[in-house]
Amino acid sequence: MNIKHLNWFLLIIATINLGISSMANAKSAYDFNFDSIEGGIIPLSDFTGNVILLVNTASKCGFTNQYEGLQSLWDEFKSDGLVVIGVPSNDFGGQEPGTNVQIKNFCEVNFNINFPMTAKAIVKGNGAHPFYKWANDELGWRARPKWNFHKYLIGRDGSLQGSFSSMVSTESSKLRNKITQLLKNKI
Repeated sequence: MNIKHLNWFLLIIATINLGISSMANAKSAYDFNFDSIEGGIIPLSDFTGNVILLVNTASKCGFTNQYEGLQSLWDEFKSDGLVVIGVPSNDFGGQEPGTNVQIKNFCEVNFNINFPMTAKAIVKGNGAHPFYKWANDELGWRARPKWNFHKYLIGRDGSLQGSFSSMVSTESSKLRNKITQLLKNKI
């Protein structure tokens, strides 16, 4: 192996180690940032003290109508401290093929979405966003997204408080009861 190849190898190893160590050092959801669909960064720490419902979304999915329910939850509970964050992903069935601009436009035109949206992200596998890797480590493989509109509920302290499959709608008493319980728990 020549020096050029050795340098590339060491750079790759260092990059992998940085990703692993930053995830291992994460103590809460507040340790993660997402790229915003509008450009810039969405640090989850900006929502410290709030309850966060983080949902991987898609525009061409049988569950896409859950956008309406997510917007309703945001409208109903944002003044109480709920933050809804949409995370567009093309990981399941290629159902979010659009660009960030197309996704944002789709959400605004069809569902009047005004809650925060991240840029399109990977939510499963080796290339998953660090938050999703951390959530999988925290809650186990059963709690990882298996399809679009998987929901993570994050408490006011940044801890993961629940994981809800795509089949759990935004009108579900299971989800709504957990949200209201967490909103009542002021820090």
